Amino acid sequence: MALWLLAGVLAVRQAAAVLRLPPDERLTDLETWIGDRGVLHVSGSLYDGDSFTGTPFSGLVLKPLTRAAEQSLGVAWTFGTLLLVVVLGLVVARSLPGPVSRRTSLIAAPLAISLLVLSLPVRNTFTLGQTSIIPVLLVVLTVLPRTSGRQAGVLIGVAAALQPALLLFAVLLWLIGRRRAAVLAGATFAVCTALAWAAMPHDSGTYWGHHIGGFGLGAPADSLANQSLHGLLLRIGVEGPMELALLAVLGVVVAVIGLRRAVRYARDGQLLLAAAITGSVALAVSPTSWLHQQLWILLAVVGRVGRRGSDRLVWPVLVVLAMSLNRTALLPDIEILGHIGYNAPLLAALAAACLVPFLSRTSPRWDDPEPTPVAEPARSRFAWVPLLRVLKRPLSRPNLMLELMLIRVGYFAYSWIRGHAPDERAVAEGHGDQVLTLEGWLHIDIEHWFNAIVADTGWLKDFMNWYYSTFHFLIPLSLLGWLYLCRPATYRWARTPLAFATLLALVGFWLYPLAPPRLMGLGYVDTAHGPQDLSNPDFGALTKLSNQYAAMPSLHVGWSLWCGVVIAIVAPYLWAKVLGILYPLLTTAVIVGTANHYVLDAIGGAVIVTAGFALQYVFLGVGGRPHEEAPPLSATMGAAVARARGLVPGLVRQRGGQHDDAEPAEKTQPGAGESPEKGAGARVEQHDQRV
Repeated sequence: MALWLLAGVLAVRQAAAVLRLPPDERLTDLETWIGDRGVLHVSGSLYDGDSFTGTPFSGLVLKPLTRAAEQSLGVAWTFGTLLLVVVLGLVVARSLPGPVSRRTSLIAAPLAISLLVLSLPVRNTFTLGQTSIIPVLLVVLTVLPRTSGRQAGVLIGVAAALQPALLLFAVLLWLIGRRRAAVLAGATFAVCTALAWAAMPHDSGTYWGHHIGGFGLGAPADSLANQSLHGLLLRIGVEGPMELALLAVLGVVVAVIGLRRAVRYARDGQLLLAAAITGSVALAVSPTSWLHQQLWILLAVVGRVGRRGSDRLVWPVLVVLAMSLNRTALLPDIEILGHIGYNAPLLAALAAACLVPFLSRTSPRWDDPEPTPVAEPARSRFAWVPLLRVLKRPLSRPNLMLELMLIRVGYFAYSWIRGHAPDERAVAEGHGDQVLTLEGWLHIDIEHWFNAIVADTGWLKDFMNWYYSTFHFLIPLSLLGWLYLCRPATYRWARTPLAFATLLALVGFWLYPLAPPRLMGLGYVDTAHGPQDLSNPDFGALTKLSNQYAAMPSLHVGWSLWCGVVIAIVAPYLWAKVLGILYPLLTTAVIVGTANHYVLDAIGGAVIVTAGFALQYVFLGVGGRPHEEAPPLSATMGAAVARARGLVPGLVRQRGGQHDDAEPAEKTQPGAGESPEKGAGARVEQHDQRV
């Protein structure tokens, strides 16, 4: 019920976001249908301009829909598109390969609808007023169990008439043995195209002869919006005959590999995955693949990847992020990574079509992945702790790719929320006056005095400026990396309160915008950023980077205190523990000395970190650091160790328990007063101690 409510809220929000726009800004691509020279009114060729990119058949058959769009300013079009999305989500949920558990059957439909509504292709379709959901829905209908071969052929033929690259589905039908359906699909495509040719011969000649199935229509082919191999080659500087030859070779390679994989999964009973792979191939080899046509990539989340249970989420999360977030959210704005982010949809399509090793339904790991070791909910002195008793704490190292993706997206969300928090200057400065007044009453208003000392001491100012700009990210990331590699259970224990503390800080930024001392105009010296132009309401170029009024609480202190606590707990040496304790104290001195925070900001940072550890305890019951356990021996290694020791194999611990049915390779005499099991166990313990 909660997922259905979420799906409904997301769908209504998306429709409202479109309808709230002024009439001249919403459904902009509808001008190709209802404008002065749109499909409804055009007297010449559809392709005289550069806005209409559909086939002549789409211009012919979709005119009745545009009448409703014209008369209602897009309202009917918006809700019609919403209805198509809902139907597509229901069909996808019904097309999952069986057997499907009861839990999966309950959540599949609302989850599919939610992901579709959140995806960039559907949002782009809503905003522009495009029709690209229709061919996707027509093809996906063919994977339903009760769809006959004749119906599948007709549906695919009509979809190909709307989007010619989808003729690859007719090839797929032929390769999996449904040849009558494949021939019917080709015949349906030919009939639809012939009807359009008879009704609009000049337009058809222009589309199929001059533009060769869409070449050169719409935006420039080398724009980032074109996520096809053709667009990628043009963007990297390959042009002319060389580009066409390379495109032909790459297109054939991708088509052959992708269709062979699609055939394999179709014969395995994963028809929806086969459709997603074929659609991804069509996107890659098509001359143009605009954003609203890339829904096939999202459908590839139905494929199962990974032998371990902890790896199963990597591929779905990667696809959902690539198809739901823009490139700045996916990867940092670094030149090499930026190119990957710009081409993320195409790379995801190529991965789905050619690279990702999806599991077969006959694989023993299909329904039985290697389990993740977990700890039962921790006991507490309070009966109501933990609140989330259903959650079991994993003990193994999390998947690195999944972890990096979540960290990146989490930091992007943090930066976005911080940048969009209220930043009205008068309110922020008023809060600054409140903080200074309270500090004066508490006799801790040392900011002005200490900042003057730092500004007048060259070496101290340089050190603090370097410290302020370097350690804020370097130390926490380095500590997280070390914990991940060397203390996986502790990594899971430590990252949760850090996430809670950061979320609480965002709440503070939003509810209490605060001007730091350097922006109060009271004589403070901004040693780290230089003087700011207070006559400019934006304080110069600095505010383009981040919200300058996000001072309470101080995350510099919060993150450094988290580091100090973790280091003091896990460090094996006293000197390292002392450095861990000194780190937040030194950070507090730096943020105050550089006039970036008040003393109360530092106290606020300490409060949110304390609250982060407290929330982890309340929700999960996890208090102290967990004990790191050595990974269990594999069965092969355990048997080898047993043979080397000359011990009973049944007494060697294995992953799933003990093998009690094995005969001893060599009998040994236990000591006096010992049982055989006890004597063997003592020798194992002594040997382990020697090792």
